[in-house]
Amino acid sequence: MSRASRFSVLVAASALFSLTACVGPTPYRPQTPDNPDGYSDMQLTANRYRITFSGNAATERQTVENYLLYHAAEVTLRAGYSWFMFDTRTTRAKTTYLSSFEGWPGWAGYGWYWHNWWGPGWGMGPSYTESEPITRYQAYAEIVLLTDAQAHGEPRAINAHQLIAHLTPLIHRPKKSGD
Repeated sequence: MSRASRFSVLVAASALFSLTACVGPTPYRPQTPDNPDGYSDMQLTANRYRITFSGNAATERQTVENYLLYHAAEVTLRAGYSWFMFDTRTTRAKTTYLSSFEGWPGWAGYGWYWHNWWGPGWGMGPSYTESEPITRYQAYAEIVLLTDAQAHGEPRAINAHQLIAHLTPLIHRPKKSGD
């Protein structure tokens, strides 16, 4: 690989690393129209809510799932209940790939880029492609809020107060301006 080629791969990798490093994992915060990363909730019935948490590419799956649990407990307490249980819950991973190409550029400027199909062995000289996977996680759940009497007979019931106490040390909120 030529010196210029190595430099372009290094620049692309540095840009990806810098972008991820500067952004950092998604903090515990609500989603906004400008920022789809964070939590959201919607009341479906008097005692049923849909909860989601979406993380960016720097947010680990376990963090996304912990934030979903934490927000479910917050919603439960906000609604005046102490117990909830999951009716449905899932975590989805979405992986995309950031690729850097080197080699014969095809007809650059005409809307497409021909990469390593015409590499070594096809008589077109060396061709190089490097792809970096980028995975984002989104956790989704529907929760049912339970009275103390309903929770007493339900083995799947989760105490929101205990969950908040247990997860609070793992929750990272956004830094306030001036911090």
